[in-house]
Amino acid sequence: MDLRNCSKCGRVFAFKGSDICSRCATDDEGDFKKVKDYLYDHPGASVKEVSEETEVTEKQILRYLRENRIEIREESNFFLDCERCGKPIRSGRFCEICTVELKKEFQSVMKPRSVEKKVESGLKTKMHIAEMRKKNK
Repeated sequence: MDLRNCSKCGRVFAFKGSDICSRCATDDEGDFKKVKDYLYDHPGASVKEVSEETEVTEKQILRYLRENRIEIREESNFFLDCERCGKPIRSGRFCEICTVELKKEFQSVMKPRSVEKKVESGLKTKMHIAEMRKKNK
């Protein structure tokens, strides 16, 4: 079991992929619900306005934007930038163009390479590198 300290409250917890403990995660979900409900009733509100009205920090609201959980609606209200090219975006970490390019790059890297290997019978077969390593061990 991997024990860590919660990045929000400092308590020790069993790490399961999140940097915050379950208690803080529950509180965070409550804060997100407040923000979501406020934006439902006041579409187009600024981050500062939402923060003041919901008592949720601007930092948390920006995190919800980066996590694609909420989105900026107004065209002129861009203040997030793509982490790759710097283009203004409404939510998330990357613009649509960079998302497509990154996806293509990851897919090309993740495709298994195959190599030809002569088998004892003299026939050529294609085998993935990972499989070849297993057979050589």
